Amino acid sequence: MKHRYTINGMTCGGCASAVQEQLSKVEGVQQVEVSLEKAEAVISMGHHVPLRELRNALSDKYSISAKTEEVAQMDLPVQQSKWKQLKPLFLIFGYLFVAAFLLNYKNWSYSSAMLDFMGLFYVVFSFFKFLDLKGFPESFRMYDPLAKVVPLYGWIYPFLELALGLLFLMRFQIELALIVTVVILGITTFGVTKSLLDKKSIRCACLGTALNLPMTEATFIENAIMLVMALIMLF
Repeated sequence: MKHRYTINGMTCGGCASAVQEQLSKVEGVQQVEVSLEKAEAVISMGHHVPLRELRNALSDKYSISAKTEEVAQMDLPVQQSKWKQLKPLFLIFGYLFVAAFLLNYKNWSYSSAMLDFMGLFYVVFSFFKFLDLKGFPESFRMYDPLAKVVPLYGWIYPFLELALGLLFLMRFQIELALIVTVVILGITTFGVTKSLLDKKSIRCACLGTALNLPMTEATFIENAIMLVMALIMLF
């Protein structure tokens, strides 16, 4: 069953991620979808969970109240919903591939095109994270193992991505940038894989909190593409 609740107290993407994480820990809750824009949460339950338990799960900053209507319209095929939500991600990837091709089509070089793609990837994706620099670490630590242990890592990650992107585009310290890419994306991919296997419903922070992207197989593929490119360039 699914129920819609009003959430008060959310001011940024980090708040939405915090509410989602806190409500997901309640026994009986199977899935939580939080919308900052609508100030609401749609909660899937294996059995009815009393409102007081949901209130107790939230920190004092937030309040939750029930809405009367059922959300039958939310019972759409999961795959259709995910594909619709992931449209911005696929559009960005398409633009990056085209840009990398156009930069190198006159004097074609696979290695040069891959470096340009990786550089543009990091620069563009870091831009979206900078849109909500306060909210990103909360979303990121929900699935990245290192960010969970070292919260500071979530704060510096957008800057790290930007630096790596510039190194690739300027062709400076490429080997170091490739090694760092393999390490940080390897860690993140491990966390993404674990979240998918555990069937956790959490927000993907790959495009920051500006866009509400679900954690799906596409997130794994996105990281895998960058990992494969980095390994090809190294070996």
